[in-house]
Amino acid sequence: MTAAALVSDVVARLGDTRLVVVANREPYVHVKHVRQPGLVGRMVGRKATTRFSWMQPASGLVTALDPVMRACGGTWVAHGSGSGDRATSDAAGRVAVPPDEPSYTLRRVWLTDREEEGYYYGLANSALWPLCHIAYARPVFDEHDWREYVEVNRRFADTVIDEIGDKRAIVFVQDYHFALLPRMVKAARPDAVVCQFWHIPWPNAEAFRICPWGDEILDGLLGNDLLAFHIQYHCNNFLETVDRTLEARIDREHFAVHRGGHRTYVKPFPISIDPGLWNSVASGRDWTRDVAATRKRLGVGEAKLVMGVDRLDYTKGIPERLQAFERMLERWPEWRERVVFLQIGAPTRDRIDRYHALGEEVKAQVDRINTRFGTKAWTPVLFRHEHHSPEEVGAIYRAADVCVVSSLHDGMNLVAKEFIAARTDELGVLVLSQFTGAARALADVVPVNPFAPDEFAAAIDDSLRLAPDEQRRRMRNLRAEVLSHTVYDWAGTLLSEACRLADVRR
Repeated sequence: MTAAALVSDVVARLGDTRLVVVANREPYVHVKHVRQPGLVGRMVGRKATTRFSWMQPASGLVTALDPVMRACGGTWVAHGSGSGDRATSDAAGRVAVPPDEPSYTLRRVWLTDREEEGYYYGLANSALWPLCHIAYARPVFDEHDWREYVEVNRRFADTVIDEIGDKRAIVFVQDYHFALLPRMVKAARPDAVVCQFWHIPWPNAEAFRICPWGDEILDGLLGNDLLAFHIQYHCNNFLETVDRTLEARIDREHFAVHRGGHRTYVKPFPISIDPGLWNSVASGRDWTRDVAATRKRLGVGEAKLVMGVDRLDYTKGIPERLQAFERMLERWPEWRERVVFLQIGAPTRDRIDRYHALGEEVKAQVDRINTRFGTKAWTPVLFRHEHHSPEEVGAIYRAADVCVVSSLHDGMNLVAKEFIAARTDELGVLVLSQFTGAARALADVVPVNPFAPDEFAAAIDDSLRLAPDEQRRRMRNLRAEVLSHTVYDWAGTLLSEACRLADVRR
């Protein structure tokens, strides 16, 4: 499905029903720029001048839903986090977007530092994130964080209810930041159709039992009419968790939960990417020249290039892949001075101790490998602890011989699909963790268990030795899968299901 087809289908189905999207991340961010006058200006009494710019964050969710919101004129409720957000919004936090051609409303919710610390960095990312990922990081359950999480969910719910007014509405909630919001909205507006996409895994019932507020979280999520996960396995885990925790009837034939006279469908809707964003980066360019320029900029010479690109998160398996690369250099010394590993680790959640410690661990690993194996002419591992633009990442995707995705646990992982979409030359090899949602659909990868260092090292070695003809066979199959299941297909099927539920209630 294309963006145009998605818009046409959803708008036709919505009719006069209002669409309200709820997400922690906003689709447009305003940035404040203050220009201080020079010395001469100060002498003549000039004042500093202020201007505002805007940007659209890199997000598959934004890519998929922004065209729909533009066409249907709904409301996007989000945390206003930009330095220029308050100054560009009205008293209620509303601003018309896109800024250059307004067609829908962004309703910003303001959070204090205390609220953000407790709700976002605390309960959401220090408790729910590690609880839902089998990455062996211990969740931190703090009563203060829980209170802030409840309060922020309440404020977002009140904002949604205010935006709905007296209209019929579909409320599309995003992710683990708002586990309580569906029940809050439903209690005030039982006629509204509420659906939620949980972008991360759902743990097994035994793991979830340790959460002190498990009953409240499950009750909040069962306020949804439709609760969606990436894969069926996570749906099964959720149903089992409810079955073992709450008084409810599980309808396994229709994948639904009946509780308190309300039915919640629990279904898989695997998310994807917009392949056109990565194809367009490569279109109209001299491929060979572009790759040569990228390799020269990276300083890799004629060496094979293995790469990984991730947020610096402990679920992504970055230490494990560096260990595997080191083990490969031990077992197959012929690769020394003939291969370079480039790891891009975008900073994230640095205010959480576990993330800061991970950054130090990765830097120490890189230094050890480079000290152990490096020569005057060769640096085995390049570590870039910084954000890269999509254009920069796309160029590296095209220049790489192997892309490694080694998540210890991942709802989907879109890096794997981006790499495939960028390889219009039909070359390159994807090494993919079997513990990603993406592994369910991408059959022609080199599969790997990131917890097994020797197996992992052998997988990288095998990938580097794969013949071009075999690379093309695999990549053609992978590209066929990614090009035929896009982020617009994800949004279209999910929103169509929400619209069907809304029609049932007419």
